[in-house]
Amino acid sequence: MVTRRSMLKTLSAAGLVLASDPKVLAQTTSCYDVRSYGATGNGHTLDCTAVQRAIDGAARDGGGIVHFPAGTYLSFSLRLRSQVTLEFAPGSILLAATPDFSVPSQKYDAPETQPVAIVPYQDYGHNHWQNSLLWGENLHDIAIVGQGLIWGRGLQKGDGPKEERVGAGNKAISLKNCRNVLLRDISILDAGHFGVLASGVNSITIDNVRIDTRRDGIDIDGCRNVHITNCTVNAPWDDGIVLKSSYSLGELRPTEEVTIDNCIVSGSYQLGTMLDGTYLPFPAVVKDDPPSRVGRIKIGTETNGDVRNVVVSNCVLQGCHGLAVESEDGAHVEDIRFANISMRDLIGPPFFLRLGTRMRGPDGATPGTVQRIAFESIDCWNATSAECSILSGVPGHMIRDVSFHNIQIEHQGGGSMRKGELPELEREYPDPQMFGPTPAQGFFVRHLEGLRMFDVQVRAGKPDPRPVLVFDDVKHANIASLQVDRTATLEGRAIEDVQISDESGKALTILPYQP
Repeated sequence: MVTRRSMLKTLSAAGLVLASDPKVLAQTTSCYDVRSYGATGNGHTLDCTAVQRAIDGAARDGGGIVHFPAGTYLSFSLRLRSQVTLEFAPGSILLAATPDFSVPSQKYDAPETQPVAIVPYQDYGHNHWQNSLLWGENLHDIAIVGQGLIWGRGLQKGDGPKEERVGAGNKAISLKNCRNVLLRDISILDAGHFGVLASGVNSITIDNVRIDTRRDGIDIDGCRNVHITNCTVNAPWDDGIVLKSSYSLGELRPTEEVTIDNCIVSGSYQLGTMLDGTYLPFPAVVKDDPPSRVGRIKIGTETNGDVRNVVVSNCVLQGCHGLAVESEDGAHVEDIRFANISMRDLIGPPFFLRLGTRMRGPDGATPGTVQRIAFESIDCWNATSAECSILSGVPGHMIRDVSFHNIQIEHQGGGSMRKGELPELEREYPDPQMFGPTPAQGFFVRHLEGLRMFDVQVRAGKPDPRPVLVFDDVKHANIASLQVDRTATLEGRAIEDVQISDESGKALTILPYQP
């Protein structure tokens, strides 16, 4: 018989009942205070053994809340358990320790030994989970909640073999083949290779999480039923929020049924200053490890399995790259919608769609698709202008059915006319800068069938001689209510059934595109 008490206990263990109310705690579940198990919280003594005892004790009792009072808890790897919630009180810090590779007890858990058939197809950080500060595998009903801080001070960024040695810590939170996961209200600082890596996780909610880090903020890889809401990510050196579908689990696992809503991503601020609220910009010249200002919301690059049914809405991008949708390794990336998004001070173009044929995966895979991608009600101000928005398939493999509605773009302008063909670079790592300066100032569209644009505005801050649109191998395009500078031109070649009109309905002339 399921009683109210047993149901509340299950919900509380999953983090769905707040554990801060003593009455709720008394009625629903046991609370396991890490200090009761010997944790000091002084920031100098290793507390991982004591904290692990509390986690394991809660798991043995059928679930519970492991509570971290205010204090700094120095730790190596902690292994999460099913039906156990980690609750961080205000003023609590879980601090990743710096390993001493000569002492067995002063290291992170060893990375898994992966099958040889998996290793070549993704970077090291994507197919190792156990060498993390917090990790779990094959778990269910787990949560990490509260107003504390997870600080990855002793974690490595994963930049090379020296940072991948046994005993090094690679990421802050790492989950593999789990279900029913909640991350809420926590802050993560300097998180190593990833702030959160979720691989093969079904039903995960990441809500009101703040991440200020040197590499990726949140990576969702081969997951289903994902909700990322109200999060803020500052990732000046890498991506902010990323959806992937790598081969790290040894199978083609799709990422599907995803919402990303009410989030802010940036690459603008010095490490830690987003979390402390000072928002310090980088100086004009950064000699040591200058930021690449990536920080974006992205689909790809790792795309062995499919990515489908994704909605990104009500988000803000600040001082970073724009939105990117990529299929490089055989994935069908389809039914993706972006709506109500504001972008400012972009380091690159607002939109980058790429269907490539890198095919980093097992033999026998065929090139994928990018189709049914929609952008609606998006503003972009003060984007850099060397590269315009790029929608590019490759010869023989076209992007299909893309729409833009109510789009306003103002870039810095001042570009120069480009001469010569843009290389195809079919197998190269996809990035808007891969082709060099683009021949258009608004959109460069190549190998695409089925393009719809309505009420799209492109303005240059300074005079720019390049055409607003350049079409190359484009079929069935309908562009209506296009708003551009009076002197702007449109160019195309190898086009079929392409119609363009301005806001008054007047048809616009497409001049020959001659690289």
